[in-house]
Amino acid sequence: MVEHLLDDARRNDTRQQLQKDATMTMQRPTSPDDVMDRLITLSRYEGSRSDIVLVGGANASAKIDGSLFVKASDHGLATIDRSGFVELDRGPLLELLDADVPSDVNAREAMYERVRLAARVHPEFNQRPSVECLLHNLIPATFVVHSHATLVNMVTSCVDGEAITKQLFGDDAMWVAFAEAGVTLARVLRGRLAEYKQATGRDMPEAILMQSNGLIVAGETPEEIRERTDKVLDAIAAKVGPAEDRTWDETAALIDGAEARELINHCGPLLRGLLADDDKLPIVTYTDSDTVRRFVGCGEFAGIAGGGALNPDQIVYCKAVPLAVSLNGTRDRDGLLEILRASVDGYVAERGFKPTVILVESLGMFTAGADYASAATTAEVYSDAIEAMAGASKLGGIHYLPRRSADVIENAQAERYGREIAGAGGRGRSDGKVAIVTGAAQGFGLEIARNFAAQGGHVALVDIQVAQARQAASTICGETGRGRAVGLAMNVTDSASIAEALHYTVRAYGGFDVLVSNAGVLRAESVLTQSETDFRFVTDVNYVGYFLVTQAAVPVLAAQRAARPEYMSDIIQINSKSGLVGSNRNAAYAGSKFGGIGLTQSFALELIDCGVKVNSICPGNFYDGPLWSDPDDGLFVQYLRAGKVPGAKTVADVRKAYEAKSPIHRGCTTPDVMKAVYYLMEQTYETGQAVAVTGGQVMLS
Repeated sequence: MVEHLLDDARRNDTRQQLQKDATMTMQRPTSPDDVMDRLITLSRYEGSRSDIVLVGGANASAKIDGSLFVKASDHGLATIDRSGFVELDRGPLLELLDADVPSDVNAREAMYERVRLAARVHPEFNQRPSVECLLHNLIPATFVVHSHATLVNMVTSCVDGEAITKQLFGDDAMWVAFAEAGVTLARVLRGRLAEYKQATGRDMPEAILMQSNGLIVAGETPEEIRERTDKVLDAIAAKVGPAEDRTWDETAALIDGAEARELINHCGPLLRGLLADDDKLPIVTYTDSDTVRRFVGCGEFAGIAGGGALNPDQIVYCKAVPLAVSLNGTRDRDGLLEILRASVDGYVAERGFKPTVILVESLGMFTAGADYASAATTAEVYSDAIEAMAGASKLGGIHYLPRRSADVIENAQAERYGREIAGAGGRGRSDGKVAIVTGAAQGFGLEIARNFAAQGGHVALVDIQVAQARQAASTICGETGRGRAVGLAMNVTDSASIAEALHYTVRAYGGFDVLVSNAGVLRAESVLTQSETDFRFVTDVNYVGYFLVTQAAVPVLAAQRAARPEYMSDIIQINSKSGLVGSNRNAAYAGSKFGGIGLTQSFALELIDCGVKVNSICPGNFYDGPLWSDPDDGLFVQYLRAGKVPGAKTVADVRKAYEAKSPIHRGCTTPDVMKAVYYLMEQTYETGQAVAVTGGQVMLS
């Protein structure tokens, strides 16, 4: 599973540690600082619970005197501190409930936004209060948590949700019928609380289940909230039964094995091309979890999915409905392109924008986003929706968000997205691109991969040293963001190994735009003494490996081109100055590099019809990398042993002699090479070239 290979910066489950460390007692807080400390502890505890919080979708608050401290909209509960809470004056929020508000939903939302911002006690912090702050302000309790647990969604998204709530909890819980978020929902909640108090004599119930809007649990201590939340979840779990009993009846044979693999390898790149809105292809990630597979194996999945969204969060991340596709037994690329193009075009004609969730009958789910993090989040949210729909179906039937409300949210999201895109500048020169870099566990390959991710791209680091590649990818993700890099095993001399790495790259990203063929080895020795084994080893990695990786990569690049004819991609071989001039006592290496330029020129002539530009970069010596500086087997050591530098007695002597070969008197560096890489990617009128980056050591004629 590619999910296990991607370092997507997911947080560790800290629930047990938080329970151990928490000071959540039944004693009420004694001071404002005590309230804030407990709010932070409560928030981190709730935020770490995967059974309650999905992709950060939860909120917590506390009331201190005349202020409401509520989570800011751009913070997650699991790691929040004091800076993540906005202090609001409660007065203006309460006044808004009785104010005249516009009937137009957009005008009403704009008014609510102004009031929320004006209520900030510290506007200089530039925090954005959650849209849910009115609800938190209304609840007559110190602490409030609003969440969207999957089990709760099964009830709040069920046509019999109100009756089930009454059956399970009696007067300990309250049901609130659907209302649009913001002022409208807050007014409905206020009315329901008044009715509840009149009927029961209590200020509030232990839990509030809101149709299509989640669960509110409040109390005077964090311990009360924890106990009440567990009570709700345990009761619903007992009602719906174990997961295996709330699933879909599979009526279609699932596609498995080599057939599924081939379809994924075709569909991912085709969807990248079809779903692009500009010259940047989206990230398209593939999910085939048991939850998803059972759903797409259900004969009615298209109708169930097409019924609409269960809640506003689903629309925000997934749009109101996914695109459901039946392949009708088609397996070849051109036939799949025809089906997928017709499906996407039909979706756009009906809804006015492209889908972010694509369900393929009997196969699995593809989700699209501007980056891996957004595509993976969409997959998580829709997978959760599938589980909620399964539970709601068992409980009596699915209640979808009203179409009018869904359209309002969806249109607002589309407009907001358009504004963000129009106002956003690129992160860097690789923004929107996916690269595969061979030999990326160390040296030039690692430096190229790190730079590519830092400049806004995604990168698959592939190397025979897979543990190092994965560790490097993990580090890059920590530096640049979730899923920006993945480390995969690849032996460039083994076609099966190459195919495996490319398949997992397609699963993670949908395809790729740049292949950097960097893997290379060197065995420096005289032609009179070098073994046949060493000669063949160098040739197999540097020459045959370049051929095999290119051969495997082109079908993915060609599929993206077939879906989007104006699209162009790149194969860039990291060659060497030794591919331009002979190298004394280094024939195996120089010969493989000369041959590599021959491959580049030949590939360029053939692959331009697939929209692929093929070029080589011929760097000078990268003295600071392991190829040269490894103390046991680096070139400085090898050349010293081979006597390539007359009179040299130490490694330092060898290095000094080689630095003197360049008029600039230094070795090649990563920035030098990256300038050439980006030049080749950005230009559209060069292919079949060998770009020298040698500091003048080799001058072309």
